[in-house]
Amino acid sequence: MPSFSPRYEQAKLLQEEIHPRYSHLIKEDKVLKMSDMALRLFTTPPAVQYHYQAKTLRIPLLRPNFIVFQPRLFSSTKSSVRSGTIRCKATGESSQSSFNPTVYQGIYGPWTVDSSDVREVILYRSGLVTAAASFVLAASVTFLPDNFSWNSIIKQNVDLFYSLGAGGLGLSLLLIHIYVTEIKRTLQALWAVGIVGSLATYITLAQPAGESLVQYVVDNPTVVWFIGPLFAALTGLVFKEGLCYGKLEATVLTFIIPILLLGHLTSLMEDGAKVTLLGLWMALFVVFAARKFTQPIKDDIGDKSVFMFNALPEKEKKALVKKLEQQKQSENLN
Repeated sequence: MPSFSPRYEQAKLLQEEIHPRYSHLIKEDKVLKMSDMALRLFTTPPAVQYHYQAKTLRIPLLRPNFIVFQPRLFSSTKSSVRSGTIRCKATGESSQSSFNPTVYQGIYGPWTVDSSDVREVILYRSGLVTAAASFVLAASVTFLPDNFSWNSIIKQNVDLFYSLGAGGLGLSLLLIHIYVTEIKRTLQALWAVGIVGSLATYITLAQPAGESLVQYVVDNPTVVWFIGPLFAALTGLVFKEGLCYGKLEATVLTFIIPILLLGHLTSLMEDGAKVTLLGLWMALFVVFAARKFTQPIKDDIGDKSVFMFNALPEKEKKALVKKLEQQKQSENLN
């Protein structure tokens, strides 16, 4: 077993010349020890390179080429392996400088996307996925054969799917970004009325009849009056999405949802037409929810400066508007 002491001392001295602060990071027993087999099989040492800000330390080590060496003293936020060279950045070395969020210019000033915005948008989209998946599962019994193995399971849990879908829709309506607060509150109120109507229908009508809520609505069209506000809130949400982002599936859903519910309520629509519209609703709802994750996060935020402005007290709003008007006048003069 050859001795590593000269190499170790040389590396130690070189490291201390670069920066004495890091002299404790090289441990001979952890870094330079090799097994007898590795010493016999490998003779060409790759280089292990450490970067400390602008300082560089290169230490040749006798190591096998296929072994990736990563010191435990570092959390590698950026690493690259090239010809046996491994580069590790110390934690926090340039984390702030490397993170440069995009600044967007809003009506009332610049704004950026922060972690709370990302979290809200992901939850908003997750609520839509939950609503779409639950609706498709509950409505799939219409198209599945009676002898299908999953048919009975879905029918037994159809009210559970209805509850999950309503909960997902409620989450999305809670986090939706709409500039006009009154419209957002109206959609939330419709959702709440629909939830109360659904519970009342289930407790007072469906349960005594020994049926699920969904099946009771199918058999008794007039009950749409009680659950209708819930789907009116959904219609408002997809209308907003279609209007703001020009999504075709959302625009079509804006018409399919009320047409199907009104056709069932009035009993003026044949069952074949209902099934066709229901199938379109299912397909478009899935496409709509899936495509939400293809949009940039900032799209679902909108102009954040507007929401920041609306959250200000009236006195600060007037001061900000006055300041912006003065800036605009000075720019026009220049």
